[in-house]
Amino acid sequence: MNPTLTEQSADFATRLLDWFDQHGRHDLPWQVRDYPYKHPYKVWVSEIMLQQTQVKTVLNYFDRFMQRFPTVEALAQASWDDVAPYWAGLGYYARARNLHKAAQQVVAQGGFPTTLDGWMALSGIGRSTAGALMSLGLQQYGVIMDGNVKRVLSRHQAIAGDSMSTPVIAQLWQLATQLTPQQRNADYTQAIMDLGATICTSKKPLCLYCPVREDCKAYQQNRVLDFPQKKAAKATPEKQAFVIILENRETGQWLWQQRPNEGLWGGLYCLPILESQNQLSRITQYFALEETQQSNLIIKHSFTHFTWFLNVKKFSVPLDQCTAIQDFCGQNQWLDKQQAVDKGIPKAMLKVLEQQE
Repeated sequence: MNPTLTEQSADFATRLLDWFDQHGRHDLPWQVRDYPYKHPYKVWVSEIMLQQTQVKTVLNYFDRFMQRFPTVEALAQASWDDVAPYWAGLGYYARARNLHKAAQQVVAQGGFPTTLDGWMALSGIGRSTAGALMSLGLQQYGVIMDGNVKRVLSRHQAIAGDSMSTPVIAQLWQLATQLTPQQRNADYTQAIMDLGATICTSKKPLCLYCPVREDCKAYQQNRVLDFPQKKAAKATPEKQAFVIILENRETGQWLWQQRPNEGLWGGLYCLPILESQNQLSRITQYFALEETQQSNLIIKHSFTHFTWFLNVKKFSVPLDQCTAIQDFCGQNQWLDKQQAVDKGIPKAMLKVLEQQE
């Protein structure tokens, strides 16, 4: 006699929770047990940081961010210029802008949401993050669908079709909802994320250690790496640009520009970037700048939708030209390297600094 769906779901959850009790991650900084329940700020910050970012990377940022902004009120009251340095290098800066805006929304409405729809009404929070906040943040029932969960369920049920397509996503959400238990909901939520992050990994899954492998269809078919299924990846476009180091000959400071609030690296400080050789030629000829060192330094930096190859050029600027070139370059400041880092610079600019040491 075949078990019912309810029995299958209960068995799946039981095995997963038994595994989690022994092998799951219980010491992440946002899991501190004495942190008051129904006060989900720590969980919220961690969930936003963890979007498209590995735990080991987030660990380098989380504690520092929380020390500077220990409460949602502290984050809401801060300016973007205060927030940006604490996110610089973590990438996907729209996440930080949405977190900052949502903190202001929470304070304006007088407290954290207590419903799924309430969380989803905040900037930057979708269905899965809202489910994690209900479960891990409020200790209520919540269902999640991050990349780890999608991979576990896609393999367990050998779900065919593009995992980014609407029909497959709907199927995964239905399955996730069926499997997620009411009892120990928060532990289950953490358990299935941990399983995907440590056992059911993308490239080298450790199937022999998996608590649910005995009825995993992909494992039974010896097709684990075939799931989740994706469309054939398109070639990532490549772009070229020039990063120019304009060094004040008197002080040794470099000219840094604050990027516009919207768009790439919004609000962070960058060295001037020129899109073409013609732009570079015009500015160097106009100010009679000479390259201080000939180099073939090229910084490669990958974004989600394109790869940037940044040719680094360094020029010494006479003191009598500094004001004019500063005015010409727009929103900018002369800063030493540490001042620039403290204000918040993207990882590509850190790469430039490292090469200039």
